[in-house]
Amino acid sequence: MALLRRWLLWLLAAFVALQLFFVGRIALMAVIDPQSTAFQRSEAWRLAGSGQWRWSQQWRNYEQISPQLKRAVIASEDGGFTAHEGVDWDALESAWLKNEKLAQQAERRAAQAADPAKVKPAKVIGGSTITQQLAKNLLLSGERSLLRKGQELVLALALEACLDKRRILEIYLNSVEWGEGVFGAEAAARRYFGKPASQLNGWEAARLAVMLPAPKRYEKRPNSAYLTGRASTISARMGSVALP
Repeated sequence: MALLRRWLLWLLAAFVALQLFFVGRIALMAVIDPQSTAFQRSEAWRLAGSGQWRWSQQWRNYEQISPQLKRAVIASEDGGFTAHEGVDWDALESAWLKNEKLAQQAERRAAQAADPAKVKPAKVIGGSTITQQLAKNLLLSGERSLLRKGQELVLALALEACLDKRRILEIYLNSVEWGEGVFGAEAAARRYFGKPASQLNGWEAARLAVMLPAPKRYEKRPNSAYLTGRASTISARMGSVALP
């Protein structure tokens, strides 16, 4: 019993130390731009191993990024960005219920199919805020598990406690993926529209914003009907978006 308590204390101490390490790194980001994220490093290793190296990223300050892109990304990814404290609990609950329903539907299709192995798994719907996405990309792996999700929630709250909304959005827009080896607003603006991020207009900003859930897929289908329709929806929402 004493040995078990000792192990539990060691695990608790290790957990606390890890959180302090994360909080320390986040606090430094208030004044130091992060050079890379955990996701970017994993992508760099993958691209280096594939022999098809392509990488583009140029940091731009908050004021050097088009307000239209800021509005478009908030409208597309996190409409309550300026109001919540890192986590939108209602959106998480809604996503959880939708995922449960989709999983049940997939199970029924598999049970009725002649070859259950050919039935596509249920699509997972996310309820993550911009802050949560940034927490995951900055410091965590891409695995899907309750433990990783719990850590993401803790880090999202830490980001909101240490950084203001402008800084969170600035880091997000400079580090998020916009295609194979394309990271950040400046690289995306030049890759898809041949202009700096500061000069993006409303429609261009909306087209970039709708790519974010699956940038590698949409990079290959730039003229898809879905992207066009979704961009129109985001464009209509942008006028009501408040910027930090």
